[in-house]
Amino acid sequence: MKKTEGFTLLELMIVVVILGILATFLVPKIMQKPDEARIVKAKSDIKAIELALKMYKLDNGTYPTTEQGLKALVKKPELPPIPANWKQGGYLDATDVPKDPWGNAYIYRSPGDNGRDYEIISLGADGKEGGSGVNADIKSWELK
Repeated sequence: MKKTEGFTLLELMIVVVILGILATFLVPKIMQKPDEARIVKAKSDIKAIELALKMYKLDNGTYPTTEQGLKALVKKPELPPIPANWKQGGYLDATDVPKDPWGNAYIYRSPGDNGRDYEIISLGADGKEGGSGVNADIKSWELK
């Protein structure tokens, strides 16, 4: 008698049921990961912008003003105070100021509130001040 190898219909059905049960528990967790990844990306962007701001200050003695904005890190400002030692090529590896992971501009203020030299803020997924979870604001002075 010749024996054929392979899976029986019952074995395949058991595997499909197990995969279905796993999917029921894993899919909701996986679906939340893109939001978590965007939050991590926003924090990483803010830290990179902070590093670029520090390099700008080392070269020019001050941070860009609120009016000059983060654009001063990629293009030499034309608004006073004009930086005397602006680095050719800029301070960010980009041709334009990056947007947050939700497509909104980062808010930049210099000087910042409460005596801070500057502040950088992403308004989160909803693009509005306040919020919680993925809608929470991400602020440079709260990152460490």
